[in-house]
Amino acid sequence: MSHSSEPEHEGYVVDAESAAEMARLLHQEQALTQAMGGIFPEQPDLSHVERIIDLACGPGGWVLEVAYIYSDVEVVGVDISERMVSYANAQAQVQLRRNVHFQVGNILEQLPFPDASFDLVNARLIVGFMKAPDWPRLLSECIRILRPGGILRITDFEHGFSNKANFERAGILLNQTLHRFGYGLSPNGFHTGVLPVLTRLLSSAGLDNVQNKPYFIDFSAGTPLHETFYHDYAIGYANVTPLIDKSGLMTGAQWQDLHQHLLAEMLEEDFCGAWMFLSVWGFKK
Repeated sequence: MSHSSEPEHEGYVVDAESAAEMARLLHQEQALTQAMGGIFPEQPDLSHVERIIDLACGPGGWVLEVAYIYSDVEVVGVDISERMVSYANAQAQVQLRRNVHFQVGNILEQLPFPDASFDLVNARLIVGFMKAPDWPRLLSECIRILRPGGILRITDFEHGFSNKANFERAGILLNQTLHRFGYGLSPNGFHTGVLPVLTRLLSSAGLDNVQNKPYFIDFSAGTPLHETFYHDYAIGYANVTPLIDKSGLMTGAQWQDLHQHLLAEMLEEDFCGAWMFLSVWGFKK
């Protein structure tokens, strides 16, 4: 999650140039790919794909993995953060990935690519900076840059499910804060609201044969992903402190106190926590 009327980069709810945020996203994207069972677990045949673009690519871990596995495919990553794009391009050079390129761009604006220039458009975890009117505009742009028969694939999530009171309270408060600034698709801010409507959004945009696949990520105490998600919450929830303070729902100091209680709960032996994900994809007519 890297988009308010509000913070410095209009649209982004955290500092897109934060080194801590970049480190968090590196671990998060690795964990998501691992939990999903690979980079394209629902797309067994990509023999027709020559060009792939990843929107809001962050530090580029997913793009670099795609470029490694599909060495004959050209892969492009776009992100608003100059720091993350510079890091990703440096990693591409170190890894000798000559089939990959990263560039700075705001996906909430017109995408800087010609019509019908990609075979697959991918985006993961964008709900955190998307307002309701942004969805049809972005989907229209994605379809514009897709070739006929090309695939648009979006993966997004709901967070904050736990057996601990402070963890649950913080998740609800963050959702309500995002809702207050117009983010997400929930009618009341209890959740991000994207999962129930994502399939309909792609169908309404005019895509054919829209399908979906759900994922459940368990990061309870003792699971392989627990440490990764502990650090994700340690950094991610700290980064949204200014937005929480601005929302008027809680002061920044109160949020920091709640955050510390949440992290303590995550270290308890009986902590249970989970995220739910949904990948939705369709084909351009």
